[in-house]
Amino acid sequence: MASVAQVHYPHISENSHRLHPASHIPTFHLPDRKFLSKSSLNFSFSSLKSKPFNPNLLPKLQPLLCGAGDSNGGGKDSGGEGGGGGGSSDDPPQSDSFGPIAAILSGWRSRVAADPQFPFKLLMEELVGVSAAVLGDMATRPNFGLNELDFVFSTLVVGSILNFTLMYLLAPTMTSSSIPLPSIFANSPTSHMFEPGSYTIMNRLGTLVYKGTLFAAVGLAAGLVGTALSNGLIKMRKKMDPNFESPNKPPPMFLNGITWAVHMGVSSNLRYQTLNGIEFLLQKALPSVFFRTSVVGLRLVNNVLGGMTFVMLARATGSQSSGEKKISNDLDEDN
Repeated sequence: MASVAQVHYPHISENSHRLHPASHIPTFHLPDRKFLSKSSLNFSFSSLKSKPFNPNLLPKLQPLLCGAGDSNGGGKDSGGEGGGGGGSSDDPPQSDSFGPIAAILSGWRSRVAADPQFPFKLLMEELVGVSAAVLGDMATRPNFGLNELDFVFSTLVVGSILNFTLMYLLAPTMTSSSIPLPSIFANSPTSHMFEPGSYTIMNRLGTLVYKGTLFAAVGLAAGLVGTALSNGLIKMRKKMDPNFESPNKPPPMFLNGITWAVHMGVSSNLRYQTLNGIEFLLQKALPSVFFRTSVVGLRLVNNVLGGMTFVMLARATGSQSSGEKKISNDLDEDN
C-alpha cells in the first residue's frame, strides 16, 4: 500500500519535507486490508489523481490536521485562561471606522447601564410624547389645525428629532463614560440639574445654562431641517397640482429655526430637566408597574404643554402666521 501511495502522491514526498519539518506533517494510517476493497481503492485514488496536491495548502491545513494551538503547542490553556489574560492573537482588532455610530452605541450602553428604564422612557417619549405634542399643537391652532396641516407636519418632524435628542442628552450615564463639561461648568452635574450629588445651587444652574445652550443649537438645526422639508413638500404639491393654494404663508426658514432654538433652550430645557428630577424620585418610591404608568402620564402632559407653548411662541415671533385672516378676507371679497 505504501508503494501505491507514493506512486499516486509524488508531490507530497518531494515538497513536504522542504516546506515543513517532518514532525509537523500528520501521519495517516490506512484501515485494515480486510475492510478495503479494490473498487473503493480505485475510486479514491482515481478521483484524487486528477487533482494534484498543492503544497501551498500545507500551512493552511496544518492547524486543522495537527490540532489548533499556539506556536508552543499550548493552545488557549497556555499561561492560564485566555493565554495568560493577554487575549488571543486571533481576536479581531478593534475598529473605530464607524465613528459617530460607534460613539452613539457606546453612549446608549452607558445610559442603559446607568438607568435600565431608559429604553422604556425613550419609547414612551417618541410614541406618546410626540403624539401628545402634535395634539397640543393642533389644539392651539384655529379649526384644530386642519387649515394648517403643513405647520403641524413640520412640528411632527422636528419634534421627533428633538425629543430623542433631549432624552439622550439628559439621561444619566456611567461615571467612567460620562463626557466632562467645559471648564466653566466643570463642577456642574453632567446629566441634568437635579442629578443626585453634593452640588451647589450655582453648579446646578450651570447645568441648566449649559444644557439650554446645547438644546438651542440642536433646536436651530432641527428647525431649519423641518422647515425646509415642510416648504419643499408644499412646493412639490404645487407642481403636481397647479390649482393647489396653501392657506398659510410658508414660514421663513431661518426665523422658524430661531423660534425652535428659543423654545428648546428655554421651555423644553426647563420642562425636561424638571421631569427627569421627578422621575428619579418616583423610580425610587414606586414599584415598576406604577412607575411606568407615571412615566406615560407625565410625558403626555409635558408634551401637550410643549406643543401649546411652541404655537404661542411661533405666533409671537411671526414665524407661523395663521391662515385665518386670509380665509376671512376671501369670504369678505366673495360677499
